[in-house]
Amino acid sequence: MNKLSVEQVPDPELRNDQDVIVRLIAGTTCGSDLHLIGGYIPAMRAGDVIGHEFVGEVVETGSAVRRHKVGDRVVVCSFIGCGRCWYCANDLWSLCDNTNTNPGIGQALLGYETAGIFGYSHAMGGLRGSHAEYVRVPFADYGAFKIPEGIDDTSALFLSDSVPTGWMGADLAGVKPGDVVAVWGCGAVGQMAARAAVLKGAERVISIDRIPERLDMTERYVGAETIDYTTTDVAAELRERTGGRGPDVCIEAVGMEAHSDGPMHLYDQAKQQLRLQTDRPTAVRQAIHACRKAGTVFILGVFAGAVDKFPLGAVINKGLTVRGAQMHGQRYVPMLLERLAAGEIQTAHLATHTLSLDQAPTAYDLFKHKSDGCVRAVIRPDHRGTA
Repeated sequence: MNKLSVEQVPDPELRNDQDVIVRLIAGTTCGSDLHLIGGYIPAMRAGDVIGHEFVGEVVETGSAVRRHKVGDRVVVCSFIGCGRCWYCANDLWSLCDNTNTNPGIGQALLGYETAGIFGYSHAMGGLRGSHAEYVRVPFADYGAFKIPEGIDDTSALFLSDSVPTGWMGADLAGVKPGDVVAVWGCGAVGQMAARAAVLKGAERVISIDRIPERLDMTERYVGAETIDYTTTDVAAELRERTGGRGPDVCIEAVGMEAHSDGPMHLYDQAKQQLRLQTDRPTAVRQAIHACRKAGTVFILGVFAGAVDKFPLGAVINKGLTVRGAQMHGQRYVPMLLERLAAGEIQTAHLATHTLSLDQAPTAYDLFKHKSDGCVRAVIRPDHRGTA
């Protein structure tokens, strides 16, 4: 278990002529941060600064920066792309070859390194995160996007990660008009995946969760149906709602600390706590079993390594397509800013609590335990008090 504390750290400096320094306007807690705090992600070190979703004001630019100037208000992609390697050139930004400064860790764990990401362990580059007054943004011409006038800070904040992650899930899963889509998880990413499916023309979108506030948000702001998995058999319910066939596309937006109300959750939790497996794949299993034959399962949740009882037989015998990815944010953010401005996507409702930077540990406690109806806690350096 990693311990959170608020400490003084040196202000960042430009290290490359393609860097910018931004003054933090707002950041937010994220479910994937809880994996760090829980000790499930390797290569964390004392003194690391976490946080990877943020908006800020540019206060300094490197000499090679062309798309930004001091004073710009920007939203920054959580994954960092160089803009030049084969992966970036093919819009696969979270797989960038050049932004993870510790490639050996990823190669050992995953076979290949991923791109660097703000505040997400030394396996992902060891970059300082966004829960600080100032943040260094490498390759800023590719990863920072100017926020148009008329879009407020809080709404733009979630385009740093949650919105493009959710959109990517629906996009790469191939959601098309007429599909029935099921989404596991009604957190920020799950809501945005469901909204993307709606906007892509899905005939029905059904979201699955257990937290009343998240289920209510999904119905009100996303336009999806919901299932409270604590009150029904999800697989039977999905069959009933799809005429016995099952969803065409199933999107898992829960990740490595999935919950359920069945005995398999206790099994997964015990093995994870004993470090006999790194992840709890409960929602992934449900999605694979529930998906119609020849359907598609897309895994959006963060997973670190190995899981037990993966239903490979179901994948093969049902002829499923299974995909997964970390966020290729640079691919989607410009389009999503336009949709946000047009009112097609709403995000401000996700920010249920606002706290100051020195209250960040409290923000994570509220977020982790879903206390006081917390869906996401926004962290602002200049905030006074709690909303």
